[in-house]
Amino acid sequence: MKTASLIFLAGSLLAALPAFSQERVWRCGNEYTNNATIAQQKGCKVMEGGNVTVVQGGGGTTKSSGSSGGSGSSAARAPAGSPRVEGVDQRARDGEARSVLESELKKAEARQAELQKEYNNGEPEKQGSEGRNYQKYLDRVAEMKAELARNESDIAGIRREIGRLPNKQPQ
Repeated sequence: MKTASLIFLAGSLLAALPAFSQERVWRCGNEYTNNATIAQQKGCKVMEGGNVTVVQGGGGTTKSSGSSGGSGSSAARAPAGSPRVEGVDQRARDGEARSVLESELKKAEARQAELQKEYNNGEPEKQGSEGRNYQKYLDRVAEMKAELARNESDIAGIRREIGRLPNKQPQ
């Protein structure tokens, strides 16, 4: 019994070691540092409780000066070490993605038409107890308007995604 307790205690201590070995991290506005002298110079505050993960952001997309091919847009680059996909396979994937997005677009547009018909320019038909409770009717109208806006946003997003895909090439 004592052996099991000692093993558990030793395991707990070993699991806690990385937490003790972590350096202090200071926050200076939107910047973080683990350098105490810089933190004192800038008047930074010590971060307590939990680990901090900082991901360096890219400055946006960069355009290459020498573009290959006839297109004016720069191609997205795959991360280093990612598997290479052959051109035929990539075109097949792009075609499949396009067909999926186009079917989603058709569904969203059909849903939008249905919602607009039901919304009836902000004056949908009253249902059940809404004749006696006008606030219930107003709440439903507001909900319908919000759903229309969300669906319109979805349609715009799908169109943007379709626009990002390479153009169809005749086979």
